[in-house]
Amino acid sequence: MPPIVIPSAEGAHGVRASRSRAPRPDELDSIAWLASLTDAERERALGDLRVVNVQPGELVCRIGRPVTYWFGVLDGLLKMSSDTALGVPITFTGLPPGGWFGEGTVLKREPYRYNIQALRKSVVAGITAETFHWLLDRSIGFNRFVMNQLNERLGQFIAARQIDRLTHPDARVARSLAALFHPALYPGVGELLRITQQELGYLVGLSRQRVNEALAALEVAGLIRVEYGGVRVLDLAGLRGYAAADVAA
Repeated sequence: MPPIVIPSAEGAHGVRASRSRAPRPDELDSIAWLASLTDAERERALGDLRVVNVQPGELVCRIGRPVTYWFGVLDGLLKMSSDTALGVPITFTGLPPGGWFGEGTVLKREPYRYNIQALRKSVVAGITAETFHWLLDRSIGFNRFVMNQLNERLGQFIAARQIDRLTHPDARVARSLAALFHPALYPGVGELLRITQQELGYLVGLSRQRVNEALAALEVAGLIRVEYGGVRVLDLAGLRGYAAADVAA
């Protein structure tokens, strides 16, 4: 399946130019880092920002392809994954609304080492690698945002390694949910995450039925509330602690 690449002026492989568009005002309001820019910096960013609608199963990034854009999720849900030497897929994390990703790859201008795939219909925004570096060279506010992203992402991937040690499915689901409710990395989520049991199963590596059982247990514990079309977190600290207890054991 070809990757979804927002076309650049040079003509990138993948999606035709008709697939991308300028962002709407309400979509711009959801991009947190724009507020950190000066007028001149914002003008450069707005002139470069493109948005594309992605269908379930489509790839935004593919392993081995050159980096061309820094991406963010405006709506929907993506997953970051890779394959082992034996071809077994490994899911690193989910990417809900508000999340921007791939800054490390853009910084190093190296090929992608992971796949980014849409789990549902999603809206993805991006700025070119050239504009990303232009902002890094000029904007203190943008630098702070990217540094915070890298720091929080490091903590997220350390936590992702811990999830490999979780022996109880309920704890795996709790840990994955807690990661998706990260207020710094995914400010667009808020208190209600739009996700189905099947989608959560894809991220955690469990069946929909087992995810359902885990959600029921977490709901009984007073940590979450399952609502129509999503999950509401009632106690984020408790959800994180629920998972940490299993790691410590």
